[in-house]
Amino acid sequence: MERAVALLEAGEVVAIPTETVYGLAGDATNGEAVARIFEAKGRPRLNPLIAHVSGMVMASGIARLDPLSEKLAQAFWPGPLTLVLPLRQDASIHPLVTAGLDTVAVRMPQGFGSALIARLGRPLAAPSANSSGRITATTAEAVEADLGSRIPLIVDGGPTTVGLESTIVKVEDGKVRLLRPGGVAAEVIEAAAGQTVVRGAGGGERVEAPGMLASHYAPKASVRVGAASVLPGEALLAFGQVRAENADRAVAMLNLSPSGNLREAAANLFSHMQALDRSGAPTIAVESIPATGLGEAINDRLRRAAAPRDQ
Repeated sequence: MERAVALLEAGEVVAIPTETVYGLAGDATNGEAVARIFEAKGRPRLNPLIAHVSGMVMASGIARLDPLSEKLAQAFWPGPLTLVLPLRQDASIHPLVTAGLDTVAVRMPQGFGSALIARLGRPLAAPSANSSGRITATTAEAVEADLGSRIPLIVDGGPTTVGLESTIVKVEDGKVRLLRPGGVAAEVIEAAAGQTVVRGAGGGERVEAPGMLASHYAPKASVRVGAASVLPGEALLAFGQVRAENADRAVAMLNLSPSGNLREAAANLFSHMQALDRSGAPTIAVESIPATGLGEAINDRLRRAAAPRDQ
């Protein structure tokens, strides 16, 4: 904690554990610190960052919460839900965090991250601690393998418990719009909000929140989703008990959840993709995964991993 606070005060970046994934944290009010995040990740500047806060007072100091957004915050904070909110004109958040938008994505993490933000006294910008577009890190070892030579400190909190990035929603005209599925299933948000969550970008092709680029969360290998069979030379990312045809010919195989448990699958998603990527297979074939509950977020990540890399 002491080393992390000192580095953040000096405008450096630190990889920290959260309940979702590991984050690459920098002082969200310091432009040089935010620029270091982009530099370390190789992240496109058009992609905004999430401002992480330690409490409602800090959140209200940088963004305006309407009654429905506040209701969702009370229900899910601290936790894996991010709210895209109108940015206060007097907010201290650096413009690099919002990518020039008049909104800011805000989340209150659990555990070490929340305590660190409280000690610092300022919000932290903290995208996932991995090279831009690549597989998200859910262990300190994965951060070290990817970014270890580029950053001064990795705080090891063990494997993350959720294993997926936060769900991102935005309240517009009294409706809750899903911008990115994640660690809180849409059905759970609907129960808390008392209304159906609206799917779809709604803002044309513009990026309104982190994780909305077409190609994202990608390994070096190409990814083929919904695979009913395994082609020669492919690795297999399996799910459940029923195997794709020719599964025994896979270069390597890992099962997200042999019992078909979506929460277990979410927690294993990125670490299993990283392990299969290290097999040297040019392609990772992925068996079909149900699109209900956390399966919606898992399939979103897999579609983006499979998208053409120039997107």
